[in-house]
Amino acid sequence: MTDPWWLVLVKAVAVFAFLLLTVLVAILVERRVLARMQMRRGPNRVGPKGLLQSLVDGIKLALKEGITPAGADTTVYRLAPVISVVPAIMAFAVIPFGPEVSIGGQHTTLQLTDLPVAVLYILAAASIGAYGIVLAGWSSGSTYPLLGGLRSTAQVISYEIAMALSFTTIFLYAGTMSTSGIVAAQEGRWFVFLLLPSFLIYVTAMVGETNRAPFDLPEAEGELVGGFHTEYSSLKFAMFMLAEYVNMTTVSALATTLFLGGWHAPWPINMWEGANSGWWPLLWFTAKVWGFLFLFIWLRATLPRLRYDQFMVLGWKALIPISLLWVMIVATARSLETSGHTSPWVTSVSGLCLVIAVMVGRRASMRPIPKLNRRLHPTYVNPTAAGFPVPPLPGQRVADPVIIIRWEDVDA
Repeated sequence: MTDPWWLVLVKAVAVFAFLLLTVLVAILVERRVLARMQMRRGPNRVGPKGLLQSLVDGIKLALKEGITPAGADTTVYRLAPVISVVPAIMAFAVIPFGPEVSIGGQHTTLQLTDLPVAVLYILAAASIGAYGIVLAGWSSGSTYPLLGGLRSTAQVISYEIAMALSFTTIFLYAGTMSTSGIVAAQEGRWFVFLLLPSFLIYVTAMVGETNRAPFDLPEAEGELVGGFHTEYSSLKFAMFMLAEYVNMTTVSALATTLFLGGWHAPWPINMWEGANSGWWPLLWFTAKVWGFLFLFIWLRATLPRLRYDQFMVLGWKALIPISLLWVMIVATARSLETSGHTSPWVTSVSGLCLVIAVMVGRRASMRPIPKLNRRLHPTYVNPTAAGFPVPPLPGQRVADPVIIIRWEDVDA
């Protein structure tokens, strides 16, 4: 990059402002959309039609009293929110917003900077951000945050492997790890159509990577009170929320860059000659990012939280093996394509067949539960024997309560 220092500063401030504005709007949109999906009203009191609700919530959190637990490791406890939010913002530095434009008489691309290994840089930043959650759970000196931090560790390890494997196929076809180079390789041919299994794997992994429902196991309000941020309040809690929504924006922008052509206009807008020049691509890029943000909101309103064993099975027994198989298929097809034996759409057809095979296999594995042999005598259990009510298992019946009457309790 050959931009002067003042232009680098302007672009850095613009990226930061874009992220903050997106977070404020995303919180408000999420609350309104969830309310609409659940047939209720969302925020409608603060500002015209509730438009200032996110701003007021941020100010309220900043002005609240910050409480540090007595048993916490104070230094790590205060540093954890910073470790979460800073890498989330830094990862956006290599995301291309648009082509070359003129700013103050200087011709520059709508991208803060670019690297030959830009995608690996984003993966590294995301991995560092996970340390904030782990350290927050450990340093709080409490049981539930510690469990949330341990869950986050397993979650990041499980789903970053599948995410990295989905990137491998992109590198094979783009021939580069640079984000701007990957966008240029998709001119006229988006990778979402060519590499559909990689796209589906990445979308699943990005939801797990950002700890969003139905993969919000490090928080799990019904199980861990609040998870890793149970002992946080005031501005430190607000920083965790900021990191979550910035991460959502970052992975959405990365999905747009890698699979949806980046800032290139979609069809049929791309038939217009000036659709991919000037400042118009910034509009297409923002619209694609908001499409993924809406997907996050839709999943939260629709799907219940997965059990932890289901979550691990999905990551280790489904996503990772399918990713490895798909990488081998793409590598073989790409090798044949470069030697002139096949066309690029052979990979697309292979990916579609893989998706159909996985869906059919999943359907076949969901066998109906066999009916219980009613001739067997059922086992009677006491649902409160452990001190708390436990529902009976299949084949068990709840024993009738035994009422013991003492003679001294009987009125003469």
